[in-house]
Amino acid sequence: MSGHLDYEINKELGECYLFMGELDKAEEYYKKAVSSNGVHPDPYLGLATVAVQRGDLEDAELMYRKAHKIAPSDKSLSGIALIRMENNDREQAFSLFVEAIGMNPENMVALFSLIRLGHELERIGEIIPHLENYLEIDPAKHEVRYSLAGCLACVGQKDAAVKELETILEKDPENAPAKEMLDQFRS
Repeated sequence: MSGHLDYEINKELGECYLFMGELDKAEEYYKKAVSSNGVHPDPYLGLATVAVQRGDLEDAELMYRKAHKIAPSDKSLSGIALIRMENNDREQAFSLFVEAIGMNPENMVALFSLIRLGHELERIGEIIPHLENYLEIDPAKHEVRYSLAGCLACVGQKDAAVKELETILEKDPENAPAKEMLDQFRS
């Protein structure tokens, strides 16, 4: 039992030091957590975050992959995908973000990164279903609905885009971005 307690304490201390920006201490405690119990992904995710903060993307990806091997998750996939995107491997990043959203449709990092990549790779039509799936879970998320409207407009579905913008304005009549896009469509 003390091994698990050591793990929890070290993991929590790693998280605290990471939050405070003390990367050396965070790394020290995450490594202690790994050595006291190497069967949980959280310390590896923490070590990946430390590596990202230091600009060591190669080590960060290695840590994300270790975490993913222990317990596959949308967080580890998103981390790997962000690094792939940073290294200009946008096609693989796109696939990894799709996989992450498949695991957790509410992963906002994956969703908004997918929107960006969809535009860059001219694959906008492929991201529309993911935005629609998200809105089935949280229909009040105006940022996602606004993004959906923009994507619909890009693929020539202007009427559907207008409908999405009108839905936003029904709930939030002062939503400036939705008003502006709707005005552009109507002019």
